[in-house]
Amino acid sequence: MTRWRSRILPPLLAAALLTGAVPAYGDDSEPAPDVLVPGIAGAGRPEYPMDTPDQVLPPVAPDGEIPVPEPEEEVDELVEYLPRNATKAACTAQTGMYQRRVERLLRLKADGKQSAADCRAIRAFQTQQKIKPANGYAGPVTWARAELLAARKNPNAAGACPVRSHPVACVDLNRELMWVQKGRKITYAVVNVRSGRAGYRTRTGWHSVYWRHKDHWSTIYDTPMPFSQFFDGGQAFHGVYGAIATPTGSRGCVNLSYRNAEKLWSVLRKGDRVYIWGKRPGR
Repeated sequence: MTRWRSRILPPLLAAALLTGAVPAYGDDSEPAPDVLVPGIAGAGRPEYPMDTPDQVLPPVAPDGEIPVPEPEEEVDELVEYLPRNATKAACTAQTGMYQRRVERLLRLKADGKQSAADCRAIRAFQTQQKIKPANGYAGPVTWARAELLAARKNPNAAGACPVRSHPVACVDLNRELMWVQKGRKITYAVVNVRSGRAGYRTRTGWHSVYWRHKDHWSTIYDTPMPFSQFFDGGQAFHGVYGAIATPTGSRGCVNLSYRNAEKLWSVLRKGDRVYIWGKRPGR
């Protein structure tokens, strides 16, 4: 569990959390019929909301500087999301929301159906990658980890991100991955990201980093957006204080883990190009 530096919540945020107006970790305010919950109760719950809303207009800088909190420890525990009635210990017969995708990545028969052999293979992968609970359910965390491992050697193998002589931040919504390349050289290794969910889609196509604010604070939700790098209206790369692979997406921004966002801050510069394609996988 991450320890946070002692800080009093801003009054607006505290009131919103008490009334339920702002979603907390694992509560996206628009739950799908098959609600998924962390497989380990209370795992990784952060102090602030998961994401910030999409804004078409550029962001407004808050009055004065408000230093955003820094986690004293990185959350490295991978906790899978499961249906509320899922068995946490034994191999599950339930078909996960990313069953077909995980089968393909693990080189199983990609039919989208959970067989006993599929469950054993997925559970073995979860055990190897320290994903908890390791019960064979193909949820968002298992899928994200499998996509990341498959892409590490050559994230642009399909050639979907244009190769240019200048840096390009590549965002693949189909796989929920991003990296930075200059020519064919990868200058920022591929990482998992969380893009906008239905109704708040991350806008595709070419963009440019037009404003960077290391200690940005959202004036809409009164919540921190560390290492913000805005590329289209209110959509930005920025860090969050919890898990990235969640059942639903952000409200338009491209979310990274706090540490990955910090590293990206040192790689991109104002004016750098961003290319986004694809669509965040649905259920």
